[in-house]
Amino acid sequence: MAVAASQLRALIVDDQQSIRQTLAGNLQELKFVHIAQRPDGKSALEYLKEQAAAKQPVHLVISDYNMPEMNGLELLKAVRGDARTQKTAFVMLTGEASNSLVQECIDARVNNFIAKPYTVAKLREVLEKVFGTIR
Repeated sequence: MAVAASQLRALIVDDQQSIRQTLAGNLQELKFVHIAQRPDGKSALEYLKEQAAAKQPVHLVISDYNMPEMNGLELLKAVRGDARTQKTAFVMLTGEASNSLVQECIDARVNNFIAKPYTVAKLREVLEKVFGTIR
């Protein structure tokens, strides 16, 4: 099955603006058009709920794990715990993928992981494991 990246709405969540901008550029290379960015888990969760209420649901969240206030795992659990957002694909971005963190994320139903640093080819591979072929 193939999916058109231009039809998917993505949300990038990272407290570092440079990472968000780089990742947004990488998604644009993969033909994503609808890309939102938030600097923390709390504002990301608000955005996800707003978009769901507006019938413009986000299809993909790529979230850093290490963030102040609400980390990526807490965001993942909140997304999965809300009927409006629970089916949103969630990819965890991390520089530290310990076995315990990976297991906690799997238990919380993460769709996939991407380790920093990454390449655009690796990002495509990770996303295609979630969505199928991206065109």
